Amino acid sequence: MARLAAASLAGTAIEFYDFFVYGTAAALVLGPLFFPTFSPLAGTLAAFGTFAVGFISRPLGSVVFGHIGDRYGRRPVLFASLLLTGIATVAVGCVPTYGSIGVAAPALLLVLRFLQGLGLGGEWGGAVLLTAEHAPAHRRGLWSSFPQIGPPVGFLLANGIMLALSASLTDAQFASWGWRVPFWVAGLLAAGGLLLRTSLAETPQFKQLSETGERAGVPLVEVARDHWRLVLLTAGALAVGYAVFYAVTTWSLAYATEQLGVSRTVMLACIMAAVAVTGVVTPFAAMLGDRYGRRPLCLAGCAGAALSMFPMVALLRTAEPLLMFLGFLGALLSFITMFAVIAAYLPELYEPRVRCTGAAVGYNLAGVLGGALTPVVATAVAHGDGPPWGVAVYLTAIALLSLGCFALLPETRPAPARVVEPAEPAAA
Repeated sequence: MARLAAASLAGTAIEFYDFFVYGTAAALVLGPLFFPTFSPLAGTLAAFGTFAVGFISRPLGSVVFGHIGDRYGRRPVLFASLLLTGIATVAVGCVPTYGSIGVAAPALLLVLRFLQGLGLGGEWGGAVLLTAEHAPAHRRGLWSSFPQIGPPVGFLLANGIMLALSASLTDAQFASWGWRVPFWVAGLLAAGGLLLRTSLAETPQFKQLSETGERAGVPLVEVARDHWRLVLLTAGALAVGYAVFYAVTTWSLAYATEQLGVSRTVMLACIMAAVAVTGVVTPFAAMLGDRYGRRPLCLAGCAGAALSMFPMVALLRTAEPLLMFLGFLGALLSFITMFAVIAAYLPELYEPRVRCTGAAVGYNLAGVLGGALTPVVATAVAHGDGPPWGVAVYLTAIALLSLGCFALLPETRPAPARVVEPAEPAAA
């Protein structure tokens, strides 16, 4: 289990590195480089629009790779998704700017961002099922949380490289070529991830489905026919996690650097510190899920998110590094309370024959609802001179929506095994 968990963590870290490095670049430099004819606000909105495309393509990726995972095995998904995302990310770092090739530049960004999302849509389902279907029932939450540590690791790696480049290069150097370096690094990371995954074994549950001939013929058809309500509920339930995470990591970065005058180095450091804490907390929250259930932690996380959005916006508005960090931390702790147990919760909600498709589609539809729209909506409502309370209202509303959806979902935590006491010997 340790080897499987490490491979899953490494894979999701690499894939999410690819995804996050684009979000950071969109917040910092893509607007003026690829949309120079727009105003600063419109350029940022356009850059976040290309960022959103990656979320829109993720459900399609979950359908394509989910079909592969349910028909041919979880293992092939892990290779194909990582290869696709890695190639697309390296290519982003090679795209000429608007000044060189005109409108073809943002068009290429859109295509490559679409391919990034396509690959990531398949990665999560394959990596999670690799651990969830190997793990013992009473520790499934803990072992399944390791792929969920991958996104914080990928975020820290992506933003760590961005931070180092931002601190060591002039603004002109960073805008000229420095922002491309993290995208090129993705190629080396993808190659290492593919080597790491060569020795992984197929999951026992898929082997059993293959041996008994119970694999789904067309998994998406079965999911749409028999589990459509569950897919919609899981998408609505998880939307708040995406909204909170990308409000902190993407929107706040653009807002603070452009409207509050905070340096990008300070903002990246504040955000990275908060994300690092969530990565450490993840396995401990998952163990609570094994002990007390998945649903109670999800409900608590939604409630915490609803209560923390206005304080987060107020602390961000101060532009004080420590206060901003505390605001980000409170929001992200609410987020990870939910997402630490999701990797066990979602697979348990779906039957094994359609699990790769159903769990991944629900998870990635939530990304469209919460992740794709949040930076765009938040930037649009926060352009005035006053505190961006509209952002807090928007995020709180999503948290309440997710709370209602989680309330309609069942608990799935396996019942603890009963201990049978040995019978006393009969009297002679």
